Parts: sequence; structure tokens; C-alpha cells
Amino acid sequence: MKTVVAVQPYEIALLETPEPKPGPYQALVKTEVACICNQTDSELLAGKFPGMEEAFPFALGHESVGIVTQVGEKVKNFAVGDRVVGGLVFDLQKEGVDSGWGGFCEFTLANDHQAMVADGVANEANGWIEVFEIQTRVDADIPAEEAVLLCTWREVLGAFRDFHLKPGDDVLIYGAGPVGQSFVKLGRLFGLGWIGIVDRHPEKQARAKAFGADAVFVPGDPAIAKLAETRGRKLDAVIDAVGKAEIAMQALPLLKRGGSHCIYGVLTGGPLHIDRKLADFNFNLFVHQWPTRQYEREAQPALCQWIREGKLTSKDFITHRFPLKRIADGFAAVRERKVVKALIEYPAA
Repeated sequence: MKTVVAVQPYEIALLETPEPKPGPYQALVKTEVACICNQTDSELLAGKFPGMEEAFPFALGHESVGIVTQVGEKVKNFAVGDRVVGGLVFDLQKEGVDSGWGGFCEFTLANDHQAMVADGVANEANGWIEVFEIQTRVDADIPAEEAVLLCTWREVLGAFRDFHLKPGDDVLIYGAGPVGQSFVKLGRLFGLGWIGIVDRHPEKQARAKAFGADAVFVPGDPAIAKLAETRGRKLDAVIDAVGKAEIAMQALPLLKRGGSHCIYGVLTGGPLHIDRKLADFNFNLFVHQWPTRQYEREAQPALCQWIREGKLTSKDFITHRFPLKRIADGFAAVRERKVVKALIEYPAA
């Protein structure tokens, strides 16, 4: 099968690797479409992702959806023909090639988390890892191009619970990439109150406004510091969808007493400094560098219902398309910072 491999920083190749063989609790999944994760996949390819800086070469990808072609004898929750989101390949069966999750492979493996739990083998000794919990079946009426966006949308909607957000909360979001845009779109469906967004790119600002943002700002805009004055009240939460430690210092003065600064994703740059004098007496700091898998999995039904109702569509997020053989062009487009989501299309045969 074809496997997308980061050979060295910024160099991608399609290599032939053996098709994975499903174990007792695994389903073999033929990939239909995948999406580039703008931040994580780019950092992996650049050799900047924590713990993977020296791992080259390795197989890329963790946002994909496909159809089950084979199941192991102990699988209870997948059947041949099911659509499945979140398949990965951890063992490439090729000497010298490691795994950066391997979700871009032509065939991936999805693990039946629920069956492993039921049989009492959902533990490290039996090869279980927490990501198995979000390798889930998707109802047949959810098309592949919608299902693949669940990889992003489930994480974001799950983070609403990690950040203790409530309907009616007023929030300011730093960053209008795929995650920031998802916070706006899902925030509107969830019932957030006032939503502002901070981003330097006019096209991303315009998209956020179309998704329901009440106000947009460029970084450093003096109007941000005056939000409490102009709005008549402080914010319930500031969400850092960029991953920069210095945003915390800008956020603290904006928060009401008991408000929350919410960091989504992996922090980059120097140490995280908190000057408590900038904040009210009571405030919360939530650092969400890894998804809570239970919340992520439990977000899927609501998202699928919004898709069915036409309230949520991948067409609003997918801005670029590339066949698998041109995936390197997809990464190049992401580096130009004009991609919301780049869809990778796989051959049908």
C-alpha cells in the first residue's frame, strides 16, 4: 500500500509498505479521504513536534475516514462495509520507518475499544492505548467528507467540557485557523453568547464573521484591551487556539471574576508566565494540550445531528483538495497559511 512518509524535515515521499493485518480486536479500513491537520502535521513534518524531532522517517496522518474491509474475530462494533473515523497504523512493518500515527496510509487499523473494555483487556498489557476510544463507526448517512471533519470537530466540542463553557458565555478566541473557526461555528450551535476572534488574516476574519463571530480584531488592536469598557462587562473566557504563552498575559485583564483562560493545543515558545496582578481575585487556567477522549467520543452524536440538519457542513471548512499523489502540494499550501482544511482524496480502486 502507499504510505505518506516524512523522510526528513519538509520532505514527503509516498513509499510502499505492507498492508496491515488486523488483530483480534481490529478492523482493516480502506481510506476514502483524509485531512491535513494544519498545526500538528506541519510541526511533525518540520521536525518540531515534541518527542518526534529526531524520529525521521515516519508515516504521517491522523485525520482520516474509510470503509471496513476485514474484521478480527473478537470485534463486536465494526462490520465489513462500515464507515470508520480515526484509523491509524503504528507498525509500518518496514525497517527504519516509524509511525507519526500513520493515518494517511491507504489502509489503516481501527481498534474496537468497547469490545476490549467489555472483555477486560483495555489496558497497556494488551496493547490498548487511549486513542482507541475515538476510533468509531460513523452512521452510513454521514458522507465521508463530513465524517473526516469529525476528527477536528469532536476535539473542539469535547474541549467545551474541559473548559467548562456554558450556553450564554461570552468568549474571545485567539486564532482563526481550523480550530479557531470551529470554536466559532460550534460555539454558535452550542449557544455561546458574544464571540470575538483575533487573527491577522482578513480572509479568516471574514470567514469567522460568516460563522457568527460578533467582532474581529487584529493582534495588538487597542480595542481588545477596552472590551470591558465598550461591552459593559468582562469576558467569561478567552480561548487560545494558537498555542502561544504570551496570550495569557493579554487575556487575564479581560476576564471577569471566576473567568477562564483556556489554552487549546500544544504550547510553543518560552515558559508560561502568569502575573496574577493582571487578573481579578479568582480566575481559572485550563491547559488543554491533549484531548479528553471520552468527551471527544461523546461529542460525535450531536455533531452528526447538526450535519443531518444542515447546520454544520464540511463545505464551510474544506478550502483545498489534492489527490494522494499530490499531498506534498497540500502541505505547501498549508504553509502559505491560506488553507482552512485541505482534503486528500484517495483512489477508489
